[in-house]
This record gives sequence, C-alpha cells and structure tokens, in this order.
Amino acid sequence: MALQLDMIDETEHLSEETLHLVENILQYAAEIEKIEEDAELSVTFVTNNAIQEINKSYRGKDYATDVISFALEELGEDEIIIKGVEMPRFLGDIIISIEKAQEQAAEYGHSFDREIGFLAVHGFLHLLGYDHMNEEDEKKMFTKQNEILEGYGLGR
Repeated sequence: MALQLDMIDETEHLSEETLHLVENILQYAAEIEKIEEDAELSVTFVTNNAIQEINKSYRGKDYATDVISFALEELGEDEIIIKGVEMPRFLGDIIISIEKAQEQAAEYGHSFDREIGFLAVHGFLHLLGYDHMNEEDEKKMFTKQNEILEGYGLGR
C-alpha cells in the first residue's frame, strides 16, 4: 500500500466498512496518481459544527462545508526544508463532515458511500495541487475525480 493513513472518526458514528471504503479508495487514488510508497496523510471525520469552526478559523467562512484539505507541501513564510534527511512525504490533512455527506447523498440521490468516497477523493486531489478556481482547472480536477471514482466502482 502506497499511503500511510491516519483515520480519525471524531463523531464515532462511522462503520468499519465505511472507514475501509475511504482507506481503499484513497489507496486506489494514490496508485492512479503514482504517489510514492510511505506517503502519509490524515483523514478526520467531524460534525457540521466542528467543520464550521475550522472553516471560520482558517478560511474566514462561517458555515459548515463538506470537506476541507490542508496541504502540507506548500511552503509558507519562515518554513524550511531540511536537506539530506529521509522522511516520508506528508501530504496533509483531509477533514470531512459526515453530516454534510449524509445531507448531500440524500440531495443528490446517491448512497452515503458514494458521497463519502467522492469527498475523500476531492480532498485528496486538493492535497496534490488540483483545484477548481477557474474553468480549465475545474475540468482537469473533475475529470480526474470522475476517473478515480468510476475506476474504483463508485461512479454515478
């Protein structure tokens, strides 16, 4: 397996099957994206209230969202790179609201598994630098996202 995943269910409401689904689809996405062995990332499942606080604190947006990604490979001010030290690549953190996932699954008329898989892949692609700020980038990201979901068996 390419990824070292730290999965945290702060809500304590997800089944083992759902956690395995998220782990497996992220492993699949890592293979598709050719992520090196031992790369690390964390996935945390939270409530709407928790993700709203995170969204407000880090993005200045005071509402619950479905997924937030914090990429750790983007160097910020005063960050340093240590040369000559072999450390695993840490991609970052994905935070998913399971309440939003449930709401959106009902709204879009598909399963909770499809929605949680979609959100995990969406967050993962953000960690890799994909974005949807303009039409061209959106097309590229959503095409890759659909390729991964279809290939894994979670297409629409």
